Amino acid sequence: QVQLVESGGGLVQAGGSLRLSCAASGSIFSVAVMGWYRQAQGKQRDLVAYIRSGGRTNYTDSVKGRFTISRDIAKNTVYLQMNNLKPEDTAVYYCNVHNPFSGNDYWGQGTQVTVSS
Repeated sequence: QVQLVESGGGLVQAGGSLRLSCAASGSIFSVAVMGWYRQAQGKQRDLVAYIRSGGRTNYTDSVKGRFTISRDIAKNTVYLQMNNLKPEDTAVYYCNVHNPFSGNDYWGQGTQVTVSS
């Protein structure tokens, strides 16, 4: 069983920065695809970014050039560095771990990010 613990959300002014962390338990971290999703109030949960086990990354267009996803395999942790935040980035951010061998997905509890204008 994989458990994920997120941290780093909060309230920030537009143009500010936050770094989200997601610490994972379990042995699949080194082979898993790690991602961050977000869900704004009244909207569906959307992919923000993901990073594959080999380090390849992908971002949704609205965060390219502002957000950076990274992972520390030794610490079983994935990060999302968010710079130049905008009010439209306000959402609950969820960490996701995808096991490409079993097809299972695991989710964190979510962390609120609020960007004031």
